[in-house]
Amino acid sequence: MESNLVMKKEIPSGGWGEVARTVIYAVVIALGVRTFVAEPFNIPSGSMIPTLLVGDYLFVSKWSYGYSKYTVAMGLPLFDGRFLGGRPQRGDVAVFKLPRDNHTDYIKRIVGLPGDRIQVIDGVLNINGEPVKLQRIEDFVSTDGAGEVTRTPQFLETLPGGKQHRILQASDHGPLDNTAVYVVPEHHYFGMGDNRDNSMDSRVPSAVGYIPEENLVGRAMFLFFSIDEGAHFWEFWKWPWAVRLGRIFNSVQ
Repeated sequence: MESNLVMKKEIPSGGWGEVARTVIYAVVIALGVRTFVAEPFNIPSGSMIPTLLVGDYLFVSKWSYGYSKYTVAMGLPLFDGRFLGGRPQRGDVAVFKLPRDNHTDYIKRIVGLPGDRIQVIDGVLNINGEPVKLQRIEDFVSTDGAGEVTRTPQFLETLPGGKQHRILQASDHGPLDNTAVYVVPEHHYFGMGDNRDNSMDSRVPSAVGYIPEENLVGRAMFLFFSIDEGAHFWEFWKWPWAVRLGRIFNSVQ
């Protein structure tokens, strides 16, 4: 006697609903990390040479300075001020929203704290009436796309408190090498680029000026990728000769 077998089609457990939930969870986690832990940034200009080069990709810690509407609410006017964080230290390399439009990301070194008197005299940074210590070191050597080599005078700058970093100073008589005295207001900071002759920073009130505390996005931590100027992250076929392996995972000092 022949038996009739009825084959039942198996229905995948969860199906598309499970896939959708997984994608949603992944997006929520990614947004949470980006908002509260760390956010990637890339360097498009040379204002922070020699510390940061064009083509560097770095992580910025969100927890270092706490959270504001520019880190949590993407600039939406949900609240004012900051919460759950410390204050920048002199010498930190920080990302902030440009005060002029509260939208554009800028990165500079914090050299002035609230109440400080900042002035540049003959190319030397003065803080509260005292010039910072500068030590001449080896030239910074760069090569452009045409193979032309440029040497720029490089100095080791020591800020009050002892933090040291390298700066470039090609001239002592540029447009920003002699300034008025800037008195940093309460809840504001003063930022300068390490490439002193090629940086639009707090020395230019109409362009940048003082950095409001709530505009701070985070502190630069370390590089996770670096590629020669002119190449792009997504051009993986250029990586063998364009990636700067020696810079990857370097901390930002």
